Amino acid sequence: MGFFAGLNDEKYDRQYTDRVLVSRMVNYFKSQTKRLAFASFIIIILAFIGAALPVVVSHMVDLIQEQPTNEEITWIGLALIGVAFGLWGLNWLRRGLTVRAVGDVVLDMRSRAFRAAAEHDLSFYDQFSSGRIVSRITSDTNDFGQLVVIVTDVGAQIMQAVIIAIVLFNTEWRLALLMIGFLPFIFAIAAGFRAMARRVTKRGMKAMSDVNAAIKETISGISIAKNFRQEESIFKSFDESNQQSYGVNVQRGFVLSLVFPVLNAVGGVFVGVLVYVGGFSAAQGIVSIGAWYLFIISLDQFFFPVLNLTSFWAQIQGGLSAAERVFALIDADPNVIQKEKVDVPRLKGEILFDHMNFRYSDKEPILSDFNLLIQPGENLALVGHTGAGKSSIAKLIARFYEYQEGRLLIDGRDIRTFDLTQYRRQLGIVSQVPFLFSGTVAENIRYAVPGVPEDEMLKLARKIGDGEWLETLPDGLHTEVGERGNRLSMGQRQLVALMRVLVQNPAIFILDEATASIDPFTEWQIQQALNLILKNSTSILIAHRLSTVKAADRIVVMKKGTIIEEGNHEGLLNQNGHYAELYNTYFRHQSLAYVEQMKEMVGK
Repeated sequence: MGFFAGLNDEKYDRQYTDRVLVSRMVNYFKSQTKRLAFASFIIIILAFIGAALPVVVSHMVDLIQEQPTNEEITWIGLALIGVAFGLWGLNWLRRGLTVRAVGDVVLDMRSRAFRAAAEHDLSFYDQFSSGRIVSRITSDTNDFGQLVVIVTDVGAQIMQAVIIAIVLFNTEWRLALLMIGFLPFIFAIAAGFRAMARRVTKRGMKAMSDVNAAIKETISGISIAKNFRQEESIFKSFDESNQQSYGVNVQRGFVLSLVFPVLNAVGGVFVGVLVYVGGFSAAQGIVSIGAWYLFIISLDQFFFPVLNLTSFWAQIQGGLSAAERVFALIDADPNVIQKEKVDVPRLKGEILFDHMNFRYSDKEPILSDFNLLIQPGENLALVGHTGAGKSSIAKLIARFYEYQEGRLLIDGRDIRTFDLTQYRRQLGIVSQVPFLFSGTVAENIRYAVPGVPEDEMLKLARKIGDGEWLETLPDGLHTEVGERGNRLSMGQRQLVALMRVLVQNPAIFILDEATASIDPFTEWQIQQALNLILKNSTSILIAHRLSTVKAADRIVVMKKGTIIEEGNHEGLLNQNGHYAELYNTYFRHQSLAYVEQMKEMVGK
């Protein structure tokens, strides 16, 4: 792979033709039609005013030969001042209109890109770096906006060049033809740089997204890095991405920096030819001195837009590449596909896995011909070694992943027919490491039900250990939790996460219990919160605590994606099978009898 390792396209990236990209961009600007129409009108006026400047100057040159009056010189001077102020005022108005239109379009595009990213299922984030996705939503949409501003600037200059060309043809068509004859050479050179500019620009953007990804991952895991004293290691990891981005963008700079000097040199040759031919013609009396001077001062205004277009080719290609990357994110096909969007009434909570086959990838089968019926209101505990398929069952019920074969029925209805938003409103999920957003405890509890009053939250909170856990928070429900909840203990985070589900009153509850050790009092509080949720819902518990396993209506023991045992705690222990082995490995040390036994052994 070499130097460009890691700069490959994502699987969801697509190749769009320039025509398709431009068509998509035009669609985004439909809402800005009036504003852009006014800006276009101003551009036309600017073009006429700009084109008038060399004409006025050339007319003054002719007048000087005829000994003009003071009044004529005054009028010419005032005309030049008027042109200057007109150009300034109208340019300010045009850019204001353009910037506002572009700002609104970028806002819309960024919103659509973020919505698309938010609606993608979890399998999408398993495959693709969140840092790179962030780069597309932020940096690439901004680059797209810069493209439009540049295009409008160059467009105004090209309009001016067209008007100047018309004036020059009317003034002296032979010199005008010679000037126009230079254009094919300039366009040919510019076209030669096009493919190369697009390629290196796209590489540069990918390298920058890798830097963003490295920063995001490093900052997210900074506490772990510090715990293991790996500051130097994470810097090296970032530096590797940063150096790669530097190398790619330096190469990009070398390629793109060739464009303007080459065209400038070629333009200089053309100007020299035109000066010689025009000067010779003026000396012979074929053209007037004023007409020849008009061509000389018009050359810059005529060739500048063409040279400007090519010099900004880097930004133009960057903008097109940015648009391509953003559109690819928006257009990425979802893995989870709903056949219908049927309204979902209050669920009873019956869940049926019918001959289910599921895999994360072709080389990673998880569930094979899997069958499981969970009765409404049942409290089901899933136990098994890591990789047994417990979390996969929970993720399929939450519709985070797409299964390949079989059926998953909720209350006898295919889960693929549900309106997912309505369905997930009836799901309560607590992950193994509870995630809290920056803000207060109350804001986190209200996350699923924004309108829940504080009195109701307090009432529910006091049902958990008489509300003593609230007293441990400095400001009660108004305590700031910090980023990811880092100002709270693990037990407090779990209680807030359970409260968030409790106010939601879900029909189906999924809990992946935390494996971190907590004190017995907090565990008792957590169990009280769980009991409040369990009595009103069908519950699937990926159990790591003995108290949760013993309280379950049914325990399902899994191994390599299949059910090998099921029953209650005592019955499974008496079978002396896989559950007994799991109990002795993971749960036995949590039992009171084991603790008492260890105390006796220590006492002896």
